[in-house]
Amino acid sequence: MTALETVHAIEFRHITKRFGKVVANDGIDLALDRGEILALLGENGSGKTTLMNMLSGIYFPDEGEILVGGKPAAIRSPKDAYANGIGMIHQHYKLVDVFTAAENIALGLHDGRLDRREIAAKVQAISDKYGFGIDPNKKVYDMSVSEKQTVEIVKVLYRGADVLILDEPTAVLTPQETERLFAILRTMKADGKAIVIITHKLHEVMAISDRVAVLRKGQYIGAVNTAETDPQALTDMMVGHAVTLNIDRPDPVDPKPRLTVEGLTVLDAEGVKKLDGVGFTALGGEILGIAGIAGSGQRELLESIAGLYPIAAGSIRYTPDGAGPQELVGKTPMQIKQAGVAMAFVPEDRLGMGLVGGMGMTGNMMLRSWRRGKGVFVDRKDPNALALKVKESLEVVTPSVDFPVRRLSGGNVQKVLVGREIASSPTVLMSAYAVRGLDINTSYTIYNLMTEQKKKGVAVIFVGEDLDVLLELCDRILVLCGGKVSGVVDARTATKEQVGLMMTRVGGKEGA
Repeated sequence: MTALETVHAIEFRHITKRFGKVVANDGIDLALDRGEILALLGENGSGKTTLMNMLSGIYFPDEGEILVGGKPAAIRSPKDAYANGIGMIHQHYKLVDVFTAAENIALGLHDGRLDRREIAAKVQAISDKYGFGIDPNKKVYDMSVSEKQTVEIVKVLYRGADVLILDEPTAVLTPQETERLFAILRTMKADGKAIVIITHKLHEVMAISDRVAVLRKGQYIGAVNTAETDPQALTDMMVGHAVTLNIDRPDPVDPKPRLTVEGLTVLDAEGVKKLDGVGFTALGGEILGIAGIAGSGQRELLESIAGLYPIAAGSIRYTPDGAGPQELVGKTPMQIKQAGVAMAFVPEDRLGMGLVGGMGMTGNMMLRSWRRGKGVFVDRKDPNALALKVKESLEVVTPSVDFPVRRLSGGNVQKVLVGREIASSPTVLMSAYAVRGLDINTSYTIYNLMTEQKKKGVAVIFVGEDLDVLLELCDRILVLCGGKVSGVVDARTATKEQVGLMMTRVGGKEGA
């Protein structure tokens, strides 16, 4: 290296990683500098996470080398990554609930007894330097999602990381929490840290990053300065062709009450209220969004409606075409499905809600009853034809429709589940986090499918994490906070800040 050459914080040189016959990363050359925030974009399966897992010591490249500070580094474990000043904050936090913030941060670093005062003092110093506002002595089980994320970030800083990788860091944050995180990242950048963010949210990419690197099908497409690009151009780079980023939102036509929930109260196994007197009406021909920070009762709400969660009190009435209201409380999940209520629920355990992992797409299509009218996917009588139609329409990446779904990526499992539920031609369609982990091209396909269902008169209940999408896609948004309804707003007139405040404050009346 000559004196004139730039010494990068991190440099990937010709990095290749294979898993069997699949080439996850193909000769990637990419650099990251100190004092910059680099956004890493790409569709599902483009190789983003694989590349960062090699930097964080989870994988080791088959070919090529990684340079840290201009010198080749052998990173074969997370411990090696920390030794090279590299730390990764994963989307799913790895904290011990009964420990304090300081204890979690120092866990595994000290032999013998911990000097808790010294650790707390060091944690407090890091917090003060970057503006985290963390209490070192607070137990994790008393923390919000945002506070837990803060602990994870401080943990890697405590270990001396100068290079930080954040995987979908805003997935479960309110707009206000996202702004606070971005302010902290800018402070860290000013301190000379090198930061990589993996995200699908293009408006956040534009707001926080300095450069954007794009991968496509395992190959490095290029990097652009954020100030010199826009979301449309970035999407075209990711997909390889022009993609429309507009969500069609027609006005509801002749909306009729389809699902009426009153006083819904549910308790968990410990007797703690997960839903407390929840009430709302979902109309046929509209999309009702459900917003709330993680753990506000979204999952329990949909599972209760689908007959999968015990109900302590309340009523759930379903009104089919040409008939009076039917009470769903007390019915089995199969009876509820037969009534026309479909549930495209995508939890963390994607194979835990109606898909059999050892079966292929065709077998999983056969688990449904195709008795109702024409749906988006036309050939209902032949499960194999239906599986092929779902595969084509949602671009499911699988060797064949008989390939076990448990061996597909999480994003492709989601496509199979959502596609199957839509194909059942429901009159009520519930979807929770249907685009979680999906690339932007497939996400917009899902949004358009939801709108098509709305046009058919279906009552769509859409639980989402991205407020920008909820405000653009939905007609009304019901906001949950701590298991209670804090309000219902008109998505056409509400602001992201307004909804964000409601997500953290119980109270208010139905506003639309």
